[in-house]
Amino acid sequence: MKIAISSGKGGTGKTFIATNLAVLAAERGQAVTYLDCDVEAPNGHLFLKPDIERTERMTVSKPVRFDEERCMACGRCVAFCHYNALALIKGKVLIFPELCHACGACVVACPNGAVIEGDAEIGELYHGTSGPVAFHYGLLETGAGGMSPRLIHALKEYAGPALTILDSPPGTACASVETVSGADLCLLVTDPTPFSLHDLKLSVNMCRGIGQEPAVVLNRAGLDDRALRAYCESAQLDILGEIPDAREIAEVYSVGDVAIEKLPQYRPHFERLLDAALERAAHRRPANTGLIEPLFRPGGQAVRASKPDPRAQRPQEIAIVSGKGGTGKTSISACFAQLAEDSVVADCDVDAADLHLVLNPKVVEEGDFVGGITVEIDPEECTGCGNCFAVCRFHAVKRTPDGKCAIEPSLCEGCGACQIVCNDMAVSSEDAVNGKWYISETRFGPMAHAILGIAEENSGRLVTLVRDNATALSGESGRTGPVVMDGSPGTGCPVIASISGARYAVIVTEPTVSGLHDLGRILDLTRHFRVPSGVIVNKADLNAQMTERIRAATEERGAELLGRLPYEKRFTESQIERKTLLEQAECEAADLLRGIWDKVCQRVSSDRDDSKPTLSQPGTGR
Repeated sequence: MKIAISSGKGGTGKTFIATNLAVLAAERGQAVTYLDCDVEAPNGHLFLKPDIERTERMTVSKPVRFDEERCMACGRCVAFCHYNALALIKGKVLIFPELCHACGACVVACPNGAVIEGDAEIGELYHGTSGPVAFHYGLLETGAGGMSPRLIHALKEYAGPALTILDSPPGTACASVETVSGADLCLLVTDPTPFSLHDLKLSVNMCRGIGQEPAVVLNRAGLDDRALRAYCESAQLDILGEIPDAREIAEVYSVGDVAIEKLPQYRPHFERLLDAALERAAHRRPANTGLIEPLFRPGGQAVRASKPDPRAQRPQEIAIVSGKGGTGKTSISACFAQLAEDSVVADCDVDAADLHLVLNPKVVEEGDFVGGITVEIDPEECTGCGNCFAVCRFHAVKRTPDGKCAIEPSLCEGCGACQIVCNDMAVSSEDAVNGKWYISETRFGPMAHAILGIAEENSGRLVTLVRDNATALSGESGRTGPVVMDGSPGTGCPVIASISGARYAVIVTEPTVSGLHDLGRILDLTRHFRVPSGVIVNKADLNAQMTERIRAATEERGAELLGRLPYEKRFTESQIERKTLLEQAECEAADLLRGIWDKVCQRVSSDRDDSKPTLSQPGTGR
C-alpha cells in the first residue's frame, strides 16, 4: 500500500504529517517504508533521524562538449532541443547544463556524431533505518533542477512490501506528478489561508488529471476555514483529518521533534487520520475527472520562451526566493513591490502563483505559453521496429500487445527524440500549450505573471518568459526602478530560471530545522550562479537559538543577514484582505520590512553596472 502526502505549496505541514503518520504506523507494528521524494529539499530525515547505512550516486548521460572537428554548426541540435539548453552563437554551440534534461535528442539529431556525452551526477540516494522504519531519500545535486523526476523514479524502486509513505514535493509540476503516480492514495495537506486554498485547487486538478482521487488533511485547524470547507464540499473532497493550530506544535516542529512523541494530547488526531487514510487507500476510488476546473482558456498570442543569450542586457532584477514554501516569501514580495518606486513586478512562481491574490492585477494582455511538444504514434504506421523505445530515456514509450509502440503521456517530457529516429514516419508532434502568460496593471505598477497547466513540464521556460515580459515592460514604460520578482521555492528548474542572471536574491527562511536545512541548499544555489544574496528570518522569535544558527550559516556562506521579522499573525490577516502587511497594519514587522528594503536597495546600488538601469530608492508605492 502506497500513500503519497503532497501539497499545493510548501509550508503547509506536509512533512510534519508524513513523519508523524510513519512513526504512528510503526508503533502499531506495521512494516513502514518512508520515501522522501522531495529531492530538492528533503526534510524527513531531520525528524526521523535515520541511521544511514549506504549511499548511491545517481548519474545520467548528458552532453558535455562538441567535437569541433565534426561539428558543422548546422544548428540541428539546437533546433531539436526543446529545453533551451543549447544555443548557436557565432558558429559555436553553447551548452547550458542547468537547463539540459539529458533527453539525448541532440545526440540523435546530430548528423556527424559531434555531440560528446559524459556521466553527470544528478544527486544521491540515501538508505537507512529509523528504528523500525525503512528510510530512503534523495538529494538533488545543486544546479540539476531538470533531473528531479529521474531521481524520484529511482527512489521509488525502494518502495516497501507493506505500507510505503511517499513525502512528495509540493506543487503540480513534473516532480510531484512522478511521486504521486501509482499511489493508492494521495493526501493533500492544506491550511485555511487564501494562498493554501488557491494552491490546493491546483493540486486537486493535478491529481485528478493523472487518475488520482485525492483526500484532504486540514492543518492549522481553528483559523477561519469557511472558504476551504465550502470548496471541499463543492469539489466533493473528503477531509480525512484535522490538526489544530497551536504554537506549541510549531515549537516542537522547529527543533525537529515528532509531535505525537512530545505532545501526546495531539496523538488522537493522528490516529484518526491514519485509520481513515488506510481505509481509503484499501478501497481506491476512481478520479472524479468531471470536476477538474480548467485553469485557463487557450487563446491570445502563442509565445515560446526565448533562447538563452549571454550577451543580453537585463534591468535590475531582485529575486525573492526560499528554500521551501510557506516561509512568507510572497507576502514579503508584495511589500517590496509596494516599496519599490517606478518598478515592475514579476510573479515567477508559475507552479503555484499567489502574488495576484494580494495585488489584484487587471489583465491587459494574455496569451498561450508553448513550452514544448506533444507526441503521438500512429498505430497504423508503426511497424514495431523499436527505435523509439530504445531512444526514449523517460520510459514513456510502451510496447502494445500487438508488438507496436505507444506513448504514455504522463511520462513523456516532449523531447522529440522518438520522432527523429522513426523511419516509418509514424511519430507526429504538435506544439503543446503548457500554460498561460499575462501582462497586467496593479496598484504598484505593471506586472508580468503566468500559470503553468495541470501536470505540465517546462516550468523553467515559463519563468524565463515571465522575466522576458517583465524586461520588456520595464523598457517600454521607461521605468527606472527594479523588477521585483517573486521567485519559486526550492532549488529546481523554476528557481534556477528565477535567479540566474539576477542582480540580487533575497532568501526568506524561518527558524526551524527544515528552514535551516533548506536555507543551506538555496544559498549553495545562489553561490553556484554567483548571485549576491541576503537572508530574512521570518517568525524569528519562534526559536531564538535556531535563528542564531541561521545567522551563522548565512555568514559562513558569504551572504548577509538582512533582518529578523517577528511571528506576526497580521501577515495572514492581510492575505485575507488582499492587502500587503504595510497597507493592513502599522506594526513592528512593517517597520522592519521598510528597513530591510533600504538595505536591499543599498546592496544592489553598490553593485550597480552603469550600463543597466539604476535602482530607485525606497518609496511608498503608487
